[in-house]
Amino acid sequence: MTYFKPATLAGCLAVAISSYPAFAQETFLMDGVTAREGDNPVVEADKYKKDCPWTIGMSHFGVNANTWTVQVAHESEAAAAKNDCITKFILLDAGFDQKKQVADIEDLVAQNVDAIIVQPVTSTSADASIAKAVAAGIPVVLHTGRIESDAYTTEIQGGAEHFGKVMGDWLVNEVGADGKIWVLRGLAGHPEDTNRYNGLLQSLEGTNVEVIAEEHGDWQYDKAKNLCETLYLNNPSVDGIWSSGADMTRACVDVFKQFGAEIPPISGEGNNGFFGQWIRDGFKSVSAEYAPAQGAAGVRAAVALLEGKELKKHYDYNPAGWDVDKAKQYYREDLSANVWWPTELPEEKLQELYGKK
Repeated sequence: MTYFKPATLAGCLAVAISSYPAFAQETFLMDGVTAREGDNPVVEADKYKKDCPWTIGMSHFGVNANTWTVQVAHESEAAAAKNDCITKFILLDAGFDQKKQVADIEDLVAQNVDAIIVQPVTSTSADASIAKAVAAGIPVVLHTGRIESDAYTTEIQGGAEHFGKVMGDWLVNEVGADGKIWVLRGLAGHPEDTNRYNGLLQSLEGTNVEVIAEEHGDWQYDKAKNLCETLYLNNPSVDGIWSSGADMTRACVDVFKQFGAEIPPISGEGNNGFFGQWIRDGFKSVSAEYAPAQGAAGVRAAVALLEGKELKKHYDYNPAGWDVDKAKQYYREDLSANVWWPTELPEEKLQELYGKK
């Protein structure tokens, strides 16, 4: 996905003025994002400063993996479109293919883009190509998945162990120390799946909670629905369900309703369709926050570097879980099940992409 936009002198001057002096104020990346405590190197001011216009590239691990990943692409493109200095934004879709992601990043380097944003397919898939980009003088912003290398310029990391533990702590409290649970994981091999699961394991330490079934639903509605149907038919006696989020929670809730069974405590994520279920059906749940607006935050970080602002190397996004009252504040009956909260998309774009016709 690529768009071009004519640069405006006023827009470029506004960006230049806002970045002077580079160290005057801390850069806003996204609500809930803070610099990591402890050892956190500084990306010094002006290291990557460039006059605009700019071309920014993005390597997305898989745009069409589910509705959340689609919205990340929309959030990224919308944030880039709002900045007059970004005259070309190139979004490449790796489609969960490690080799494709390596080729995509190397292609962006060859095009001599001004900054690259990377959502890694796996914890190692992008390491070498990221190192090549940085060696070529191109800053790399990492988000939505940690990698084993530290060659990137700055990272914004949410979800992960914190996400899994927010849901795990809540579920242990609901089912008790001897409860029996199902575990619905995301895409096998993806760093976000591994890290969220590790957060659950932290919650289970010191308890006798038994995992009686563990399956990968790939964060997809259809696959998770089939899994939950099979699990229910094999053994419907389950005290609670830890779901790694995305569309899987909504799918599993639909299965219990399909069989006319009581919905057990089940963890969820900020999906509009899930929020509607939660509010209408009144089952016990918690929603971990993982905004698709991380796409916009990645663009903002790239812009800050090109403006010459000082950034830290590591930023964390570790919000508290949501209860149903907070879900009610965000739920929109007039929008489809496919929109995710919180979002930075303007109302006009929300209606265009998700409005019910």
